[in-house]
Amino acid sequence: MKTLVLTALIAAVAAPAAFAAAKCEQHPKEQWIKQADFKQKLEKDGYQIKKFKVDGNCYELYGKSKEGKKVEIYFDTVSGKAVKSEIED
Repeated sequence: MKTLVLTALIAAVAAPAAFAAAKCEQHPKEQWIKQADFKQKLEKDGYQIKKFKVDGNCYELYGKSKEGKKVEIYFDTVSGKAVKSEIED
């Protein structure tokens, strides 16, 4: 029983770390790509945006890729490069 409780406790503590947000470089806000412009670029690239938000120093996209796969992608706010992505198989 103690092993089960200990295993559950370790899993509860480790789980949030596994889903931690990306770490984007901090840039002055006046250097950021405008959200509307970046969203428009992503849509032009074939992404379907369900939710788009600022998460810390990153832009975060929830939606679908042009292949129709569910995605969660974090982007650098100045370069627009993907910093972290999770794509449904």
